[in-house]
Amino acid sequence: MAPIRNGCRSYLVINNEFYEKNVLFLRSLKAYSMDTTKIIELLSYTLPAVITGGVAYYFFSLHTKNEEGRRRYLIQKDAQKSALPIRLQAYERMALFLERINPSNLLIRIVPTSSDKMDYQDLVISHIENEFEHNLTQQIYLSDECWTIITTAKNATIQMIRKAALNPATDTANKLREAVLSELLEKQSPSNNALAYIKDEVGGLW
Repeated sequence: MAPIRNGCRSYLVINNEFYEKNVLFLRSLKAYSMDTTKIIELLSYTLPAVITGGVAYYFFSLHTKNEEGRRRYLIQKDAQKSALPIRLQAYERMALFLERINPSNLLIRIVPTSSDKMDYQDLVISHIENEFEHNLTQQIYLSDECWTIITTAKNATIQMIRKAALNPATDTANKLREAVLSELLEKQSPSNNALAYIKDEVGGLW
């Protein structure tokens, strides 16, 4: 009978240990299930808040950028409005410069001091250069292309006068004047071409 009793005890001990392990496992499983449920509940509250915060931040950033762009536009618009009279004055001065160096006006305004054609050539070119240097600061208010065209017109006018002076048939100051003015009867002066460009550019400001 003793072996049977011992066997029963061993069986009971094993069963008890197995039961206790199962209970511990079920408790841990239940605890894990509760933790998972809590995590899911936490996410269900947190995730919408995160999404809402992200959307709010996006629209806030977009609004801030729009306001910054609008502010810059208004500042730029005010600056352009303030600078427009100065730019128009610069265009007016350069238009006057082109009129003054136009050979049809320049050679009539400047009278030869002698019959020497080279002296007259130097005198006329000196007037052109002085007029140009007097208006050098106006270039900061004009476009680069416009200033280049004005400079080209000035240089082309000087070249026209020098070319006429190199002609052997032009042996006096008066004949130099006549040669240049006669050439302008057949083509536009460089000044007129540059002046036309200024008018087009000013028209684009409105």
